[in-house]
Parts: sequence; C-alpha cells; structure tokens
Amino acid sequence: MKTSSLYESALTRGEYLPEVVAYYFKQWDNYSMPFHAHNQVEIMYVIEGHCCVEIEGESLFIKKGDFIIIDAEVPHRLLVENGSPCRMLNIEFRFQERKGFFPSIKDFAEEDKAFARLLKMNAPYILLKDPNEVYFVLKNLVLEMDERGKENLLMVHLLLSQLLIRIGRLAVEVKANEPQQQSNIYVKNVIAYLHENYDCEIQMKDIAADVNLHPGYLHRIFKNHTGLTVMEYLTSVRMEKAKMLLAQTEIPLIEISDYIGINSRQYFSSLFKKYTQQTPVEYRKAAVRRKEFASWERV
Repeated sequence: MKTSSLYESALTRGEYLPEVVAYYFKQWDNYSMPFHAHNQVEIMYVIEGHCCVEIEGESLFIKKGDFIIIDAEVPHRLLVENGSPCRMLNIEFRFQERKGFFPSIKDFAEEDKAFARLLKMNAPYILLKDPNEVYFVLKNLVLEMDERGKENLLMVHLLLSQLLIRIGRLAVEVKANEPQQQSNIYVKNVIAYLHENYDCEIQMKDIAADVNLHPGYLHRIFKNHTGLTVMEYLTSVRMEKAKMLLAQTEIPLIEISDYIGINSRQYFSSLFKKYTQQTPVEYRKAAVRRKEFASWERV
C-alpha cells in the first residue's frame, strides 16, 4: 500500500517510509508551465536565479536559497521570465509500506516533536529559506540515487529522512514566528532594499520579488507597520536624498533626479515641491543662504 500526501493520517498509524519517485536538476528560461497536480509531494529548490510559483491563487516569488514543499494533488505551475534563468533541483516522493528494519515515518514523529508537527500542518505548500543545510542534504541524496546500487539504498533512506526532519524543524520555527514577527522581518527587509536601491528605477513587483511575497500582501503588511505604502516610503527616501544633494553638493539641478532614480525632471520637481513646499531651485537657494548666514555668524 502506498500513500501520497505528507499529511495522510496513515503515516502516524502505520509503518511507512518515504520513496523518491522522480528527481532532476534543470535550468529554466522564458518558461510558463501549465497548471498541473501529481500524486507525489514535491520539493522545488532554487539553486541560482529566481522564479514564480503559482498555487491556489497566490504568486510566490522564489529566489536562490529558497525552496518550497508542495503537497500531493495540489495544482501549481512554474513561471520563469525571459532573460532571467532559474536553475532548480526538484525531487518528488510518496510513501510506501516499510520493508526491513529502517525506522518509519511514525518512528521519527514519535522521537522528533517538530517533525510530528510538520505532519499535522496540512498546508498545501510551505515556503522556506535554507539556512545552508537543506541543499547539502538534497544534493547528496540525488548523488546517491544516481548510483542506483543496492548498497546505496540505506544512504538514500537516511538522507531522505534527514531532509524531512530538517524541513520539519525549519517549518515549525517559521510557524512559531508568524504572523507578527515574520511581518516585521519582511518590512525591515523592504526598508533596507529601498535604501539600497532608491537610485534605481523600482517597481512594486521588484520589491515583492526580493522578499518572496505577493505584491498585494506586501502592500498590506507594510502599510500596517509604517502607515505608508511602499511607494510612498520610497518617495520619502528619495526626497530626503534629494534634499541632501541640493544642500550639500554642487550637482546641477537637472541631474538631481537621475541621482535618486526618477527619470523625469518635471515629475521630480512636482514631487519635491509637494514634499517640501519648495521647488528644487528654491530649496537650494535657501540652503546656500543658510550656509552664508552660518559663516557670517562665525566671523
């Protein structure tokens, strides 16, 4: 007897072992996979680049070092943009009744509380960031499977069990930090991204992709935490940088907008006046007067 879902109750009642049924390394580019489902649990690990996985109406942006576990029979598809290749390692597995003396899924659940909790999450997918340990196990698992010798079966079972236990511990740790603490981390990462990239042309999809969130969800949690939308916060960062450049440098006015990632001088002037109640010209003149007055006072 075989079972497919990671959350099948039979796994903690009977004696089952995980069994890999497919695995592959592959690089995708300009690819749009149709929605599909299969009767195996799938792990998709991004080795290089980034991609989007759509599941149950959500678009999940996944980048290097991230991986997703998709339960059996859950419709999903992979999307990779043209010119942005994504290299991945995928494995698919299900569960078969135990033969021999190797510890079963039930045995592991009885010994490891985090793994037992993983088997009860009943989530269509779990998206996690690798703390530099999951890929090592995955890669070794695939190398052992490539050998296909009987002497490799024990190592395959050991590595696959180790993989599931590590995933269980990661998933439980992430679950314990949600939702508030995880939201704080996302907002902190977005703010750091904006301060590092304000001088580039940025779209909401770029910011969302950097933190692996759907743009709509990111918009909600960011505004709840800061009182501003992501783009309003970006504008405030740019305007503060513009004020500094106008007051402390001699960069020509017509070039200031380029330094802060706004490709329209007219739009920059309009934003700046809305933000400071002064045009860029007026702000620089006022800054020059303040410097002159400060110099006069020191004399």
